[in-house]
Amino acid sequence: MTGVGARRSKASVPDLVASAREGNARAVARLISLVEDESPLLREVMAGLAPYTGNAQIVGITGSPGVGKSTSTNALVTALRASGKRVGVLAVDPSSPFSGGALLGDRVRMQDHALDREVYIRSMASRGHLGGLSWSTPQALRVLDAAGCDVVLIETVGVGQSEVEIAGLADTTLVLLAPGMGDAIQAAKAGILEVGDVYVVNKADRDGADQVRRELRNMLGLAERAADDWKPPIVQTVAQTGKGVDEVVEKIDGHRAFLESSGELDRRRVRRARDEIEAIAVTALRRRWGNVHERTELDDLAEQVVAGESDPYAAADTLLESYTEQ
Repeated sequence: MTGVGARRSKASVPDLVASAREGNARAVARLISLVEDESPLLREVMAGLAPYTGNAQIVGITGSPGVGKSTSTNALVTALRASGKRVGVLAVDPSSPFSGGALLGDRVRMQDHALDREVYIRSMASRGHLGGLSWSTPQALRVLDAAGCDVVLIETVGVGQSEVEIAGLADTTLVLLAPGMGDAIQAAKAGILEVGDVYVVNKADRDGADQVRRELRNMLGLAERAADDWKPPIVQTVAQTGKGVDEVVEKIDGHRAFLESSGELDRRRVRRARDEIEAIAVTALRRRWGNVHERTELDDLAEQVVAGESDPYAAADTLLESYTEQ
């Protein structure tokens, strides 16, 4: 994507959307910043992007810390670019306790692609959000989708058990493991073996890689699946050298074909949109209820409950009615 963009302070939302559609990296960056900052313009941004979304292939990359997620992401970008695809990367990092920003930066992660105009990489801070993602990831994903990315890779922060949230956001979820990081049984306890569409044993040049693959195959074989269900493959890679990465891309493409032919792609995307709508609505309700402790009727209702004149459920119904009448 080009690095020539509209000025940050003067560009209108329609101008930014139009520039992002043309592959303008600064416009894409500005739109994602509006998302992360919860700008008052966010509704206008999402409305402007809506007609252009739904085309990108969304691939989640998850796994415990140390398995090589960043290196694997970098290798996947290289392989995807070799096939002529425009690639977006959302790399969710731990948050700085001082600024709230991402502790790791995109420039540090993927220098190989820093000058490639068909690659857009954005580091996003988790800001304490559980699930290995940033709360604004779904909206940032829409920006990259509308900007013409053929594939968007979402690399999670790497926090073990809460990594499973990525499965609700991606079309295809890659689960990475590596020898020497604890056996596959421990990985299963972390919950991440329940969410994978493709399993990748990275650092396969190390001792123990074949054992991890065998244990994975045995555990996946215990899962109950219908005859026409997708059978998650296991691929061994050495992401540092690129070995096996082309096979991972083939498996991702195979899973996409399965999703399309079975109708599961549409079902997954409807679920994703439903979850996104619910999250926005719940956030709005929480803000609306943010001052509930300051309302005098809450104290009155609490006193009625203590006095036995009401019960907690009836009091809650009364409080809800007072909000819906506003």
